[in-house]
Amino acid sequence: MTTRRRSRRRSKPAGCLLLIAAIVIVVIVALLLWYLLAGRLRLPGPKPPGPTRPTSQPASCPDVLFLSIPGTWESNSNDDPYNPTANPNSLMLNISNPVREKFPNERLEVYTVPYVAQFSNPVAIPPDGQSSYNNSRSEGTQRANDKLAATYRQCPLTSYVLVGFSQGAVIAGDVAAQIGAGKGPVPQDLVLGVMTIADGRRDENGANPPTEVGVSPPGVGAEVALKGLNVPGITMTGPRDGGFGALANRSFTICAPGDLICDAPRQALSPLNIMGSLNTLVRAAGNPVHSLYNGDRVESDGTTATEWTVNWAAGLIQNAPHPAHS
Repeated sequence: MTTRRRSRRRSKPAGCLLLIAAIVIVVIVALLLWYLLAGRLRLPGPKPPGPTRPTSQPASCPDVLFLSIPGTWESNSNDDPYNPTANPNSLMLNISNPVREKFPNERLEVYTVPYVAQFSNPVAIPPDGQSSYNNSRSEGTQRANDKLAATYRQCPLTSYVLVGFSQGAVIAGDVAAQIGAGKGPVPQDLVLGVMTIADGRRDENGANPPTEVGVSPPGVGAEVALKGLNVPGITMTGPRDGGFGALANRSFTICAPGDLICDAPRQALSPLNIMGSLNTLVRAAGNPVHSLYNGDRVESDGTTATEWTVNWAAGLIQNAPHPAHS
């Protein structure tokens, strides 16, 4: 009897260890699934431009392509790039529509990048059902690059204007940075100008920054403040290495003071406080300042952010080259 009791007592610690091991395995598997389902950030690699350009291009080619990239919750993957209706209140429609009205189709093509444009809160319980920031940003970047590359293949003399807002500003800035580094889908000299409004990677003290329009807030983009944060579905990539490169002198940015997306205090969002930082970041996308750029005055005469961008883009397009057509 005594021998049997001792045997049973010795088996209990082994059983506890097995239970703990099983729990650890379940947690590890759950974390792996969380990361896999949320998606990794997939940004296209360098795509050097093709051979020497001809002296003319097909008659169907526009002189200028205006690439518009909407912000979070302002587009979807199936939206019509030539007649976007995913969000009638999209800030970018206050820019792209007036620009389109100023020029005939043979002079200007306005293309609004259709992408999922969402930002899922990874700590929401229950899950909010949205696409992750990584998947959304990756899709937007890929589609923007694909459109530029396709246009350059078919229309090697077309010029480009890139404009983006919020998540779209991050994408537009990333595409422009690649072009400015000589690694983008189109040559540097064909880009007339770049505008980012509420850029999450804004860093005016970094290398080759764009020119600030209006007030220059003291903060930085949320991705710069949160550099190094990597949780399921959200990869904060920090400032752009090399900034806008050769396109810096043709690039502009607008950031309203107090907009946490582009004017975040460097220490306000900390990777060490993941839960608080994530909640702040998700709420920032819907804060009142972030949604009022259509009325945000950037000049003393009352010119708003969207009006300034329309006038700037129209001037670039008006003075753009008129390539020969065949």
